[in-house]
Amino acid sequence: MKLTGDIRKIGTKRDDKFQDISLQINRIEYITNKKDGNYFQAFDLEVELEKPLIITGDRLAKKNIKPSEEGEILFDVYDKVGDAYVLNKNLELEIIVAHDMEEDLLILSSVYYAEMLPPKEFEAFKKEYEKTTAFKNRKGKKR
Repeated sequence: MKLTGDIRKIGTKRDDKFQDISLQINRIEYITNKKDGNYFQAFDLEVELEKPLIITGDRLAKKNIKPSEEGEILFDVYDKVGDAYVLNKNLELEIIVAHDMEEDLLILSSVYYAEMLPPKEFEAFKKEYEKTTAFKNRKGKKR
């Protein structure tokens, strides 16, 4: 995780002028809700990315929730479709930042990025992910 620029400048409305702000994300959590017996339960899969996902500030807008004292900020994430930006309600981004007064630095403490998937897509993704990680972790045949 890496932050470039002052992410606190981003307002509650998406704006093109924040393209210079970027956030690199190394971990994504995929979530789905499946019926387990009589009730729906959340199932998740956390994936560590080989190449970080980069989200620029022009794709972000703060949610209308006041930040807590710890520096927690929630964002709406937009997808860029051609020249238009479309709100993606299946993405969730939450960051925690701290401000060092002496050095006047913004320190990124944590990043939580999650994507909601329908149950069938989640199962297909999970199966494919497990297959690729098993292949990477497989050791050569012993003689």
